[in-house]
Amino acid sequence: MVFSHRMAALAAVVVIPLGIAATSYALTDSPESPKVPPKVELESGSPSATPTSTASPTATPSDEVVSRPPVSDDDDDDDGPGDDG
Repeated sequence: MVFSHRMAALAAVVVIPLGIAATSYALTDSPESPKVPPKVELESGSPSATPTSTASPTATPSDEVVSRPPVSDDDDDDDGPGDDG
């Protein structure tokens, strides 16, 4: 009797996940492969690759130097560090 209970438990541990996996696989949709257009066209009003003017380039925001803000003490109590009381 004990052997049949062990076999039933082992079968349940193996069969239930396999049944779930098979059901999941059967219910999934297989998506169609994406279709690639034969020709890509750009807008006619797009800018050209060469610059139209010979003026010197302006600095980009990443080139700007910004000074640090002043350090301020927002701590209201002046009892010192580590004062939890």
